Amino acid sequence: MSKRLQVIEAIIAKGSRDPFHFYARAMEMRSGGQREEALAALEKVTVDFPAYVPTYLMGAQLAQELGRTDDARRFADTGIERARKAGDDHALSELTTLRGTL
Repeated sequence: MSKRLQVIEAIIAKGSRDPFHFYARAMEMRSGGQREEALAALEKVTVDFPAYVPTYLMGAQLAQELGRTDDARRFADTGIERARKAGDDHALSELTTLRGTL
């Protein structure tokens, strides 16, 4: 486990409810080669913090990398809805572009 992942895990263990910490944990897992675990962690972020828009793009990208096209589409489609609700035009553009490749 990387030092950064250990720090993030400690923050979460202390009771953090900041969605960024949970998202960052998944990103550290991904960069450490734990791609399946990272995708599961991103899925959990969408359940626990459904309004945290960055999760959907990263989830779609990772699912696509893993050859899980249906999951990638689901992440992208939900992310598009969430980005619209949040008024996040940048994320909406990125998610729409990615969705077009799936």
